[in-house]
This record gives sequence, C-alpha cells and structure tokens, in this order.
Amino acid sequence: MRTSFRYRLYPTRQQTRAMTQMLDTHRHLYNRALAERKDAWEQEQRSVRYGDQSAQLKVERTTNPYLAQTNFTSCQQTLRRLDKTFQAFFRRVQCGETAGYPRFKGRDRFDTVDFVVGDGSKISGNRVYFQHIGNVRIVLHRPINGMIKTLSFTRRADHWYLIVSCDRGGPAPVHHDGPAVGIDVGLEKFATLSTGEYIANPRFFRRDEQVLARAQRRMSKYAKGTPERGYHKRIVRRTHERIANRRKDFAHKLSRRLVSEFGLIVFEDLTITRMIKNHALAKSIADASWNQLMRYTQYKAEGAGALCIQIDPRGTSQRCSACNAVVRKDLSIRVHQCPSCGLEIDRDLNAALNIVGVGLHSLELAPRSRCL
Repeated sequence: MRTSFRYRLYPTRQQTRAMTQMLDTHRHLYNRALAERKDAWEQEQRSVRYGDQSAQLKVERTTNPYLAQTNFTSCQQTLRRLDKTFQAFFRRVQCGETAGYPRFKGRDRFDTVDFVVGDGSKISGNRVYFQHIGNVRIVLHRPINGMIKTLSFTRRADHWYLIVSCDRGGPAPVHHDGPAVGIDVGLEKFATLSTGEYIANPRFFRRDEQVLARAQRRMSKYAKGTPERGYHKRIVRRTHERIANRRKDFAHKLSRRLVSEFGLIVFEDLTITRMIKNHALAKSIADASWNQLMRYTQYKAEGAGALCIQIDPRGTSQRCSACNAVVRKDLSIRVHQCPSCGLEIDRDLNAALNIVGVGLHSLELAPRSRCL
C-alpha cells in the first residue's frame, strides 16, 4: 500500500528562486509535450506515447539550457504525469462519461515536481536534498513509515511542502472486530451515523466567505501584473489555503475516529459531480466535501484492518428501516413517519440504518428481508 506524508519546507531565498525556476521549466515541458500530442493527432491522426517523448527528452536536454539544469528522472516523472492524464481521459471516454481534454497548465496551475528517491533527491536528518537546489530544511513533525519511493516539492499559496510517497508493504493488518456503521451525509447535518450520533456541518467556506470576498474585491481594483495586485492575490491564496487546511483537518480526525471505532463503515456511492450541478446547493455541497471524508476513511481502513464500502444510494431515504415499506417524501420533510409500522424517527437516521443494512446484506452478513 502506498501512503504519502507531507512536511513543511523552509527554503532560503536562493533555494526559493531555484525551486520556482524549476517549476516553470517542468511546466513548459508539460505544455510542450501536451502540444506535441495534440498536434500529432489533429494533423496526422498519430498517437504519441510516453516512450517517444521520453526518448526525445535526451536530445532536448542537449539544446535546452533550462532542461539541462533539471534532473532527468524528474523530467520523466512530469511526462508520466501527462501520460496518466491522457489514460484517465481515454478511460472516461470509453465509459461514456463527460471527459475534459487535458489542459495546458498556467503558472498558478502547476505546483509540483517529482523526484525518484536516490536519483537527484534524498533525505538526511532534517534536510532534504534536491539536485540543482541543494539541502532544504524540513520539519519532520512525525516519523516516515515505510520505504520511500518518491520525493516531491510542492507550492501551496506562499508555502513550500515536501511530499514523501512510501510503500508500506509487509504483513496484512489484523482484522478489525468492531461493529458496523452506516453513514448518511447531508448539508443540514454533515453526517448521521446509524448509531444515532449526529456530526454537525462545520461549513468552513461559509464561515470565511465574507473575508474571502472582501480580499477578492480589493485584489480586483488593481491591474494585472502590478505589485499591489500580487500582494492582494497572496492574501486570497492564503485564505483559500486556510479553508482547505481546516477542511482536511476535520476529515482526517473524523475518518481516524471512524476507523478506530468501527470494523465496517458503509457510505452511499453518491454522484457528487451531478449533484453539484444544482446551483442552489452547489456551493454548500462543495464546502461539505463528502468525497474527501470517504477517501480518507477508505485508505485509513486499509491500514487498520477495517472495511469501508459504498452502496447504491437508491431508496435509502424513502424506505422504512423497520418494515421496508416505501414512504415517499420530499427533501423538505425531515422526519420519517411510516404509516405501515408507525415508526417515527429522523429522516437521516432512517437513511443511515438502511445504509448499514444494505452494506451488511452486500457482504452476506444480514438477511435480505431486513435490507431490501
């Protein structure tokens, strides 16, 4: 299993300039490789593979002074990133999904350079070495667990971070014997557990929305390229970063708690990309970031011996968790009242009970009559 660890970097001014220059070099390499693939297909109906572009890279490094000042393997990693983007694009097309063609990267949309450990990069104590940059100070606030495979530096707002990707091979974790839980996510309450517990919606973006809007208005008063606009643009980036960090911290803590307490965790397999097309709820759905919690819970469960699955969400809100009768109700109705058995409970709790029931049935741990 691959796991990533993120640590704060504290480069000097000279190292910051070198890292910024390296980001620009890799961004230009990415865009040129994308343009080559695009032109080859449009003009000659010819596909360009990663192997072709990697072979050309050796020749380009002899004529391009910027590429010559970068690590060869790191350039290959950038070309692999583009290749993975195309593979994902073709996979979505074959599945009939709406697939966006790979885009060219602007200065603010390319912020990571990858290195293979031992080839132009290594960690030694509280320093990480990158070829053509030097030894950069890092803060190892927690130990690195596993065999290091790649090292990457990334820029977030005005801060630099080190991403350590590790292979955590070894014996499988001990099976988690905890109980099962179904989780119904929502907007009024962030999550409702089948145990009867409710998790309040923190609404991180909504809390800082006015601060962000004020910073964006101030930035818009200045022309592009001016120092004043750059100053206010950094404030906007820091505000976005603060919101994202709070959201990640919340999801990490909640997912860790779920994995520690429960052996089976069941979510609904929601089509969030379709739900977010509802303009009245799009901002609130994006702010909740349900998928982030599901992803964090999934990989934490793998390392803890627990099981995290997703089930078909159809009918979980309309079906009675006690007698399986279908009780139609709009989103505005927040209480489930069953005319057949007389059950009267919160709508979200009823859905959570149905979710855990369907999850148990899918694993053949519960009879069909209790779930469907």
